[in-house]
Amino acid sequence: MPKQIPATRSTSIAGLLAATSLVLALSGCASFDVTAPADARADAPAADVQTKDAKNAKGSQDGGAQVDCRKAKCVALTFDAGPSENTNRLLDILKKEKAHATFFMLGKNHIEKRPAEVRRIDAEGHELANHTWSHQILTEIKPEEAKRELSRVQDAVRKITGKTPTLMRPPQGRTDGEVSQISKDLGLAQVLWSVTAKDYETNDSALITKRVLEQTQRDGIILLHDIYKGTVPAVPGILKELKKRGYTVVTVSQLLSPAKPEPGMAYRPERP
Repeated sequence: MPKQIPATRSTSIAGLLAATSLVLALSGCASFDVTAPADARADAPAADVQTKDAKNAKGSQDGGAQVDCRKAKCVALTFDAGPSENTNRLLDILKKEKAHATFFMLGKNHIEKRPAEVRRIDAEGHELANHTWSHQILTEIKPEEAKRELSRVQDAVRKITGKTPTLMRPPQGRTDGEVSQISKDLGLAQVLWSVTAKDYETNDSALITKRVLEQTQRDGIILLHDIYKGTVPAVPGILKELKKRGYTVVTVSQLLSPAKPEPGMAYRPERP
């Protein structure tokens, strides 16, 4: 069950072993590519690295804040299944704490009903991402249906913001070779996670905070949902403690940089 790797992509032996183990853990005999953020950064083409370094230098000269996760202790913060009635409060918190996140948004009853929140997410520097139109499990529906689930979100976000997402998160993290090919065709990289508070099980903000902090390590991707009552109130405490522990909170694309999200690739950090 060899891992399929594009001929143009070069990966270290350690990266290969880590990526292969991730594939096996995800789906047994898999036919799609999986890599960790640190491996993606290490394997970034030289031109991308030079461009990133130039931007960092310019940011330093201009006094701007640039994040280099090759050096900084980064963790990506992500929110699924919104926007919702809680999203503006969440955005207020993120703005106050000067933190940015990636929002994997649903189309039906969310993007279509809350375009103002979608515009605000974009305007305040957060990352717009795709979580399908109606949260169907992509591995359990026909390929043409799966494609519609993703493409409808692409079209809706583009219509509202003028931007097209480059990242998607499959519902329940369920993906396979077919889903990966569809994602590739639509220009979408797949983003999984290493930290989950299981906030769909509880409204206890203290428990949500505890679960996140227990699991977080460098290069992790935190999965939360801004649709649940207990989640947004937990965010200030999570951010405060992560900062205290030396973490820089970033978007998924910042975590991967200088690598660029590769369509079809599944990105998943190593779990604690």
